[in-house]
Amino acid sequence: MPYGLYVSAEGAYAQSRRLEVLANNLANVDTVGFKRELAVMQARYAEAIQQGEESPGSGSINDVGGGVHFRQTKTDFSSGPLRQTNIPTDMAIDGEGFFVVRKGDETFLTRAGNFHLNQRGELVTQQGYSVLSDTGSPVVIDPDLGPWHFLPNGTIRQSGATQNLALVEPASLGDLVKTGENLFRPLAETRPLAAGQRRVAGGCLEMSGVQPTVEMVELIETSRAIEANVNMMQTQDQMLSGLVNRLMRS
Repeated sequence: MPYGLYVSAEGAYAQSRRLEVLANNLANVDTVGFKRELAVMQARYAEAIQQGEESPGSGSINDVGGGVHFRQTKTDFSSGPLRQTNIPTDMAIDGEGFFVVRKGDETFLTRAGNFHLNQRGELVTQQGYSVLSDTGSPVVIDPDLGPWHFLPNGTIRQSGATQNLALVEPASLGDLVKTGENLFRPLAETRPLAAGQRRVAGGCLEMSGVQPTVEMVELIETSRAIEANVNMMQTQDQMLSGLVNRLMRS
C-alpha cells in the first residue's frame, strides 16, 4: 500500500474512534453524575519502525511520521453542576469522593445520587443496587419509625439513630475503571473521606459533566478530519490508478 494512503487510512480510523467517544458523551448529557470521556491520540512511528526494521532518529527514508493512532480513553472527573430537586432521597457530593454501592457480591463507586427507597426501606440506586453506610451495610430508612433527616455531612438521622453514608476516595483517580451504569470499579483500596471533607447536599443532584457546546464543536471538528482523510485516500487512489493506466498504455 502507498505510504500516504496508509497514513490517511490510519488517521480516518483514529478520528472515527474519537467520534464514537464524543457521541457517547453527547448521549449522556442529561445522565446524572456522568463523567465525560476524553479520546487520547498519540503520534505514530513509521511502519518500518513499528515492525522493528528501522530505528527512530536514523534519518533514513523510513524515519518519517506515521500519522496518529487512537491510544485510549481517559475519564474527566471534574465535578458537574448541582441541581436542586427537593427530593429527599436525591444526594450530591459537594467536592471530592464517591458513594459506595453494592452490586451482587462486589462494591462499586458512583457520583450519581439519584437514589430512592425500595419496598424494604433500603436506599438504592436507579438500578436497584444498595447504597452502603460506613459500616458496609445497606442504608435502611424504616417508614414506621417516623420522619428522617439528612445532614450536610452525609448522616441520616431517624428516631435518634444515625447512619453515615460511606463516602470514599481512591488513592488515585487512575485506579478507577468504568463498568457501565454510571459505576466505577476501584482497582486498589479506597480510603474514607476525612470528616472535614464530608459534604453532601440533600435534595440536590450532580448533573452530567458534559458541556454540549464543547462536545458539538469537537464533533464537527472530528467529522471534518474524517472527511479530509477520506478525501486524501480517494485522491491518492486516483493518482495511483492514473499512474498504473499510463504505465499499461506505454
